Amino acid sequence: MEVIKTRIAANRGDSFPATLRAIWARGGVLGFYQGLIPWAWAEASSKGAVLFFVSSDIEHRARSLGLSDFASGLIAGMAGGAAQAYMVMGVCTRMKTVEITKRRDTPGHPRTSTWTELREIWNRDGIRGVNRGANAVALRQMSNWGSRLAFARLSEDVVRRLTDKRSEQRPGPTEKVLCAAIGGGLACWNQPIEVVRVEMQRSVVDDPNRPKRLTTWSALAYVYRSSGVRGLYRGVLPRMCLGIWQTICMVALGDMYVISQGLPS
Repeated sequence: MEVIKTRIAANRGDSFPATLRAIWARGGVLGFYQGLIPWAWAEASSKGAVLFFVSSDIEHRARSLGLSDFASGLIAGMAGGAAQAYMVMGVCTRMKTVEITKRRDTPGHPRTSTWTELREIWNRDGIRGVNRGANAVALRQMSNWGSRLAFARLSEDVVRRLTDKRSEQRPGPTEKVLCAAIGGGLACWNQPIEVVRVEMQRSVVDDPNRPKRLTTWSALAYVYRSSGVRGLYRGVLPRMCLGIWQTICMVALGDMYVISQGLPS
């Protein structure tokens, strides 16, 4: 899903079937795992821990101050998402996007390793180059996890009312999973930020009208000019699937683990 949504966001004129064919042409089944080693592994093995510990602590503290479940989830998710972005995700998302969008096996563009790509970016632009798009990633992660946690907690409140549970009663496992899925799906309202992030971090650029040094705002303006509102939401469906899965794992299963350990939730 990561490869599909990134490819669609980068190639906004391609249809979904065309995107699948293009990915398959780059290596068959392995084409759908571009950027997995080492970047996706490094990102996945660290960002979840950062989110879980930061958001859990802040959500507990926010509730202890008397904030609602919705407000606590929103604040905690935003803090956890920002911590993810700036601590572990800048280089990883940049290099994953380079791997997914770079030219391969075409005249003048021979196959290069990911380490060669990293070295070339570093030599050309330094640390800012390998972290290009980090601010867009932070905006995405803050709005992602703030929305996911907030909508999941709001859904849990609705479930309590529909099932006549008291406010202190926790939803059951099935209800937790359902509420997390709702939160993960609704959180994809911020797809324009994801498209901007991909545009800033991609490697293949054929449009001479594209600004040479993109900022978050200039990238947003460029995508809107070249692809319209529809272009800002390209790739939203595969991203919704990914968001639902991630929120079930990090919110629903995370809550179940906290409850099983007898910790405050």
